[in-house]
Amino acid sequence: MASQAHKANAPSRELLEKLFRTAYKIRVFESEGIKLYRQGLIRGYFHPYLGQEGIATGVCAALQEGDFIASTHRGHGHCIAWGADVKRMVAELLQKETGYCRGYGGSMHIADIDAGNLGANGIVGAGTPLGVGAALAAQIKGSDAVTVTFSTDGASNNGTLLESLNLAAIWNLAFVLVIENNQYAVSTRIEESTREVDLYKRGLSIGVESHQVDGNDPLAVYHMTQQAVEKCRRGEGPILIEAKTYRHMGHHVNDPGKYMPAETLAYYKERDPVDRARNALVEIAGIEQAEIDAIENEIRQEFEDAVEFSKASREITLAEFSEFVAAY
Repeated sequence: MASQAHKANAPSRELLEKLFRTAYKIRVFESEGIKLYRQGLIRGYFHPYLGQEGIATGVCAALQEGDFIASTHRGHGHCIAWGADVKRMVAELLQKETGYCRGYGGSMHIADIDAGNLGANGIVGAGTPLGVGAALAAQIKGSDAVTVTFSTDGASNNGTLLESLNLAAIWNLAFVLVIENNQYAVSTRIEESTREVDLYKRGLSIGVESHQVDGNDPLAVYHMTQQAVEKCRRGEGPILIEAKTYRHMGHHVNDPGKYMPAETLAYYKERDPVDRARNALVEIAGIEQAEIDAIENEIRQEFEDAVEFSKASREITLAEFSEFVAAY
């Protein structure tokens, strides 16, 4: 009887496949994107989401059409998990007109307002007040839309985080703040920047329901977010979720990350979120290896097609760029 009950409560194959597809798509996008950067095809910075895929994957799977997300400088994974077109994502990285922001935004400023993606942001902590603003707008309109802001451990020491979250609490907004705690603000260890390293307690201090979750477990993140979203739709928000994780490399593509202890990195790589999503699909849903291979090949082909599409797309001219700047 116990085994039957366990099977009845098991996540569906559809959900498990969605989680794996998303996590793997982010992994391919970031890994192959680094190669494009090394080839000189991407200008500016490139902050990989490698190792953190489980967070965006689980969070966005718990949201629905009409909801909103706000991102960070390390935002490719958020966009992809939200359903962004990989062709337009790559085109934006390559500064092409067919990109989400016509190539003006690049890696750190991808947005799709029409789809509810309020955008990545190069200003540390700036996504939280944007997200709270969107949640307030939804409340005023009488909508049950939930807004999620992805923030960072480095931004948790920025005044905007508690100021914005406090307003969300006063107004009971349908707002979920996800702190992606990868334990480094650039190269500064969290232990060197704050005495209390359990960041979910920041929310408790101002009366906000707050939780900590294993950010390397996409399914755990999904369930935690699903509960938070349901409460927010019932008017019981806001809610803070701290997702503990660890980058697979330095702060950006040119940072070798030598300050990251080898044993800690190995520990988290053994708990790789993409591997865990794949294993869940095999062990819980019983999917065959041939089906896994087919999914991975399909996603890799999608990225290759996106690169060809982007390379063939037109770049905005200097005159067009100057006209755009003058207009704003």
